[in-house]
Amino acid sequence: MRIAIAHDYLTQRGGAERVVLSMHRAFPQATVHTSLYDVNGCFPEYRGVQVRASRVNAARPLRARHRLAFPMLAPAFSAMHIDADLTLVSSSGWAHGARTTGRKIVYCHAPARWLYQRERYLAGRGRVARMTLRASESWLRVWDRSAAQSADRYLVNSTAIRDQVKQVYGFDAEVLHPPLTVDVDGPQRPVPHLTPGFVLCVARLQGYKNVDVVVDAMCRLPDAQLVVVGTGPMQAQLETAAGSNVTFAGHVPDDQLRWLYANAVALVGASFEDFGLTPIEAAAFGVPTVALRFGGYLDTVRPGVTGALFESLDASALAHALDETLTRTWDHDAIAAHARTFGEARFIARLQRLAEEELTVTAVTREPVPVT
Repeated sequence: MRIAIAHDYLTQRGGAERVVLSMHRAFPQATVHTSLYDVNGCFPEYRGVQVRASRVNAARPLRARHRLAFPMLAPAFSAMHIDADLTLVSSSGWAHGARTTGRKIVYCHAPARWLYQRERYLAGRGRVARMTLRASESWLRVWDRSAAQSADRYLVNSTAIRDQVKQVYGFDAEVLHPPLTVDVDGPQRPVPHLTPGFVLCVARLQGYKNVDVVVDAMCRLPDAQLVVVGTGPMQAQLETAAGSNVTFAGHVPDDQLRWLYANAVALVGASFEDFGLTPIEAAAFGVPTVALRFGGYLDTVRPGVTGALFESLDASALAHALDETLTRTWDHDAIAAHARTFGEARFIARLQRLAEEELTVTAVTREPVPVT
C-alpha cells in the first residue's frame, strides 16, 4: 500500500516538524509533501526523507520567511495532487486542503490561528500583516472549513484542540498526544558561559509566545537565572527589556538542548499552547515546568507532581509560581515517569492501527478544495 505524508511547510525546527518525523518513522517509505522546504532550516533528519515541495518553493525569499507566502499557500495545497492509498496530513492551517486519491487522516495541531485566534496570533506584528490577513480572512475561512470536511478521520493533539475543532468544524476528533522524541541518553554538549541551575524557556520569539512576560517575571527574581532558547522577530525588543539575569541562547542543536534540559532547575512557559512538547521534554530529564493554565499545558503538566500552573498572564503571578517551584523539593523520578507515558512507540502504534483501518475502506478520488 502507498502511504504519503503532508505537512504545511518545512522551514523551521518546531514541535510540529518533530511530529512529522515520527509519522515518517511510522511509515518510513512515505514521501513527505509540503509547500515550502528549507533543507537548512529544518531538523537534519529530513535530509534522509524524500520531500516534495510545491511550486511556491521556487521563491527563495518565501522559504526564508514563510509567512510572506501565506496568501499563496491555500492555492498551493488546493493544486497539490497526492497519489497514495492513504495520506497522513499534519496541519495547522493548510495541508488538509491537499487533493488525494485515497483516504485522508488529518492530524490537527490547531485550527488556523490566524483565522480563529487572529488578535492573539498577530500580537507584535506590523500593520501590513494585519491588513493582509483582514483582506483574505473571509474566503480563507470558507476554504479552511471545506478542507477540514475532506478528511476521513480527524485527530487532534490535545483536549483543548479537540474542543476547538468541535467549535470551528462541528465534529468530534480523537485525541492523540504528540510523541516524546528527545533522546535522554543522547550526547550532551555544554553551552558556553552558562552555569547549571538556571530556569529554561524554549520558545519562538513571537508575540503569542509571551516571552516578554517571562522576562518581566525574572526582573522580580534577581537571584534566579533565565536562559531563553529560540529566535524570532521580537528578539531585539526582548533583549532590551531583559535584565542581567537573562541569557538569550538563540537556536541550539540537539546536543546542547539536551544539556540545557539536564542542567535546568525548571522550565517556564507562558504561551497559549495548543499542546506544547517542551514540558514533556523537560520532564524526561526530571525537570518540573511552570506554565500558564491554558490549552495543551492542561494535558502535559500535573500540578504538584510535574510542575505548577499559574492562573493569569501576569508577570507577578508567574514570578510567584516560579519562586514556589524553585524552593520546593520535587520527585524527579516521578516527573520522568510521567514523560515516558508520551513515548513515541505509543504514537506510532496508534497511527499504524488507524492506517490499517482506513486502508480497508475503498476510497474515491477527492476533488481539490476550491479557492475563491
